[in-house]
Amino acid sequence: MFDRTVEILSEYVDGSSEITMDSALVDDLGLSSLDVINIVAAFEDEFDIEVPDRVIPTLRTVKDIVEYLEENAE
Repeated sequence: MFDRTVEILSEYVDGSSEITMDSALVDDLGLSSLDVINIVAAFEDEFDIEVPDRVIPTLRTVKDIVEYLEENAE
Protein backbone atom coordinates (compact mmCIF):
# COMPACT_ATOMS: atom_id res chain seq x y z
CA MET A 1 0.00 0.00 0.00
CA PHE A 2 2.90 2.36 0.79
CA ASP A 3 4.39 2.00 -2.70
CA ARG A 4 1.10 2.80 -4.45
CA THR A 5 0.56 5.74 -2.09
CA VAL A 6 4.00 7.10 -2.99
CA GLU A 7 3.26 6.70 -6.70
CA ILE A 8 0.12 8.81 -6.38
CA LEU A 9 1.74 11.41 -4.12
CA SER A 10 4.69 11.72 -6.51
CA GLU A 11 2.37 13.24 -9.09
CA TYR A 12 1.77 16.18 -6.75
CA VAL A 13 5.12 16.55 -4.99
CA ASP A 14 8.23 18.32 -6.18
CA GLY A 15 10.79 15.71 -7.24
CA SER A 16 13.35 16.79 -4.64
CA SER A 17 11.11 15.82 -1.71
CA GLU A 18 11.68 12.37 -0.27
CA ILE A 19 8.42 10.65 0.62
CA THR A 20 8.56 8.53 3.77
CA MET A 21 5.90 7.18 6.12
CA ASP A 22 6.60 10.10 8.47
CA SER A 23 6.40 12.82 5.80
CA ALA A 24 3.84 15.49 6.65
CA LEU A 25 1.80 16.37 3.58
CA VAL A 26 1.88 20.13 4.10
CA ASP A 27 5.02 20.77 6.15
CA ASP A 28 7.42 18.25 4.58
CA LEU A 29 6.03 17.75 1.08
CA GLY A 30 4.85 21.33 0.55
CA LEU A 31 1.33 20.42 -0.50
CA SER A 32 -1.46 22.97 -0.36
CA SER A 33 -4.93 22.24 0.98
CA LEU A 34 -6.15 22.06 -2.63
CA ASP A 35 -3.41 19.51 -3.40
CA VAL A 36 -4.58 17.40 -0.45
CA ILE A 37 -8.16 17.44 -1.76
CA ASN A 38 -6.94 16.45 -5.23
CA ILE A 39 -4.85 13.64 -3.72
CA VAL A 40 -7.84 12.36 -1.75
CA ALA A 41 -9.84 12.33 -5.00
CA ALA A 42 -7.04 10.38 -6.68
CA PHE A 43 -7.07 7.80 -3.87
CA GLU A 44 -10.86 7.56 -4.08
CA ASP A 45 -10.62 6.83 -7.81
CA GLU A 46 -7.70 4.42 -7.47
CA PHE A 47 -9.14 2.37 -4.62
CA ASP A 48 -12.86 2.81 -5.37
CA ILE A 49 -13.61 4.25 -1.94
CA GLU A 50 -15.20 7.42 -0.64
CA VAL A 51 -13.30 9.41 1.97
CA PRO A 52 -15.74 11.37 4.15
CA ASP A 53 -15.05 15.11 4.40
CA ARG A 54 -14.62 14.78 8.18
CA VAL A 55 -11.69 12.38 7.62
CA ILE A 56 -9.67 14.60 5.27
CA PRO A 57 -8.26 16.88 8.03
CA THR A 58 -6.96 13.79 9.86
CA LEU A 59 -4.80 12.77 6.90
CA ARG A 60 -1.72 14.75 7.86
CA THR A 61 1.09 12.31 7.08
CA VAL A 62 1.80 9.58 4.55
CA LYS A 63 1.34 7.09 7.39
CA ASP A 64 -2.16 8.45 8.04
CA ILE A 65 -3.07 7.85 4.39
CA VAL A 66 -1.57 4.36 4.28
CA GLU A 67 -3.35 3.33 7.48
CA TYR A 68 -6.66 4.75 6.25
CA LEU A 69 -6.35 2.91 2.95
CA GLU A 70 -5.38 -0.36 4.64
CA GLU A 71 -8.47 -0.13 6.84
CA ASN A 72 -10.93 1.04 4.18
CA ALA A 73 -9.78 -0.01 0.72
CA GLU A 74 -10.46 -3.48 -0.59
